[in-house]
Amino acid sequence: MWVFTVALVVFYEVARSARRVAHRFFPRHPRGRVHDVSVLRAQRIRAWSAVAVSGGLLAIYGGVSDALAQFTQRLYLAPWPALLSAVLVAGALYGAARPHKRMLMRTHFKNAGLTILGYTGAWILLPTVFIGTLMAMSVMPDAIADTSLLLAYLIGLVLWTPFWWIVHFLCFASGPAVRNAFSLSALHPALPALTTSVAVWVFTLVSQYTGGSPPFPGPIAACVVLGGPATVTALAWWEIHRLRRRHGMRWRG
Repeated sequence: MWVFTVALVVFYEVARSARRVAHRFFPRHPRGRVHDVSVLRAQRIRAWSAVAVSGGLLAIYGGVSDALAQFTQRLYLAPWPALLSAVLVAGALYGAARPHKRMLMRTHFKNAGLTILGYTGAWILLPTVFIGTLMAMSVMPDAIADTSLLLAYLIGLVLWTPFWWIVHFLCFASGPAVRNAFSLSALHPALPALTTSVAVWVFTLVSQYTGGSPPFPGPIAACVVLGGPATVTALAWWEIHRLRRRHGMRWRG
């Protein structure tokens, strides 16, 4: 049992460290983000409804292996459309802002740019570290394992720790990063909602091109593909409407 105990303790500390750094880079409540309780409640209901519908369709029509393959592929693709959409929407809002507001917006670009570079670098570094760890494990002399199983175990644990740290960092950072438009929300209150609306359609087009339709009958698959981004867009524009009516948001202000 000591083998599993040591591994659990090490990876628990790795997860805590990654979570702490991820929340430092991408806080849950960043500056400039207006939190509307009604909008958040509607978004949660929409998200859990989507999970329930998808699970029900998979239970009825099967295709679990295909769905898991598409989910894994889209999990890696999802951050890139969101990042591209955040940058494009931020650029559009910056261009539409009044000249005296642009000076204030520029102060936030540097910090947001550093967090974006850190997040992008983590995704690029992940496969590199994985391949490097496999290569290091393959060239480890067999004499080490023959001499001391404990030493071989500890070496393997140390070699795999950076990879799992990056995995945990991305898991904890991706949700707040995508939800808050990669810390660009300080530029404009509507930026997270606009980014979500644009990113969900870009992601749908990319995933359809790379992974194909869900493993359901034609009309149901079309409803699943279009219903997700349509409902997300409707909620995003409702959020923007409430920002304008309740919080006095102005597009150019």
